[in-house]
Amino acid sequence: MAAPTPRPKVLARLSLPERNFVVNALRTETVGGVLLLLAAIAALIWANTPLKDSYESVRTAHLGPGALGLDLSVQHWAADGLLAVFFFVAGAELKRELVAGDLRDPKAAMLPVIAALCGMVAPALVYLLVNSAGGGSADGWAVPTATDIAFALAVLAVIGTSLPSALRAFLLTLAVVDDLFAILIIAVFFTGELNFAALGGAAAGLAVFWLLLRREVRGWYLYVPLALVIWGLMYNSGVHATIAGVAMGLMLRCTRREGEEHSPGERVEHLVRPVSAGLAVPLFALFSAGVVVSGGALAEVFGTPQTLGVVLGLVVGKTVGIFVGTWLTARFTRAELGEKLAWPDVFAVAVLAGIGFTVSLLIGELAFTGDPALTEEVKAAVLTGSLIAAVCATVLLKIRNARYRRMYEDEERDEDQDGIPDIYETDDPEYHLRMAELLEKRAAEHRRRAQVAGGGSAADERPA
Repeated sequence: MAAPTPRPKVLARLSLPERNFVVNALRTETVGGVLLLLAAIAALIWANTPLKDSYESVRTAHLGPGALGLDLSVQHWAADGLLAVFFFVAGAELKRELVAGDLRDPKAAMLPVIAALCGMVAPALVYLLVNSAGGGSADGWAVPTATDIAFALAVLAVIGTSLPSALRAFLLTLAVVDDLFAILIIAVFFTGELNFAALGGAAAGLAVFWLLLRREVRGWYLYVPLALVIWGLMYNSGVHATIAGVAMGLMLRCTRREGEEHSPGERVEHLVRPVSAGLAVPLFALFSAGVVVSGGALAEVFGTPQTLGVVLGLVVGKTVGIFVGTWLTARFTRAELGEKLAWPDVFAVAVLAGIGFTVSLLIGELAFTGDPALTEEVKAAVLTGSLIAAVCATVLLKIRNARYRRMYEDEERDEDQDGIPDIYETDDPEYHLRMAELLEKRAAEHRRRAQVAGGGSAADERPA
């Protein structure tokens, strides 16, 4: 009688290579998230003190070549210019996930894709229901749909929660898919009147960018000026300029060839991610998060349909959407939760994903461009909803923090000090398979080098 097929695991422990990538990525995102948090606090202080006039004058100051259509305010440069770097990293990260990460396997990709999709549909529905009942407009339906991974990880860094690798990877992958849908929303719903000449020029620039990558031409002095030209043309085309960053990120090669320790995409992402997380996103927050906070303003957040829809979309919609999407995926694929995890853990991460900041602020600016007062109110709603989600997630995660700490310590234990956690050396068949493949590749490379050095053939190396 055939042995029963084991049930697939949801949020199971990662393979060693994927774990290492996630750890490195989250380390940068966590530092960037703390900087983002500090920038947001600085913006709020600057906008709510006697220095508020200087804040307004700085972020509305214009600079740039007007002849090229780029005479923009500082706030505009931060939103359209600096965030293009953020979306470039998002594009490269998405490409890596699609060709070399968890999303390359349709079965493994099903969970984060469905969870992220439900986590965007549910907040939009909550927003629309609130505005339908309260007589508001549907313009801001997309504001509460985005998760800010850097801000979420900053919360984790502050509260000191040692999430096990499976939950951290789920949060990161969820945010990658979330970014993809946010990019599509911006491209489809927030594209203005098209300038086809500029759009054609941007497309031609992207073709040149792809051709240089395909032919493996190296040199930042070629790519950076070309990227700036593509960005400028994309901005003038009427398509949101951040789409240029995404397109270039998706063009990077993220698969490794024989003899490569890292793919070109991984190397570029490693170089640009600190610029994105440590400079671009915090500066965007500094010039976008400065809203006036007062008792009256906070009352307006809960008294206006648009702003109440944003708050409830982030706090309720995100949580329900991600949790239900994950549960339904597990239910209809007969999958089980990973070892030592429980559904309250998934619920806590779903609450944490309700922290919407960077992309939510950007979409808020795009959705209400004709109403500056409502734009500021929606920004206050994004901050309020994100704060509520952060506090609730902190409480839920703290309840199980001792258990997380034990799981994390088990995953990180390395008693033989060989740089590989012991748990992967004892009971992970994939680890042993990968090590065998690595040793075989090294042996093959050694034989090839010996053959080149000796001028003989592989047969010459066999003993008589």
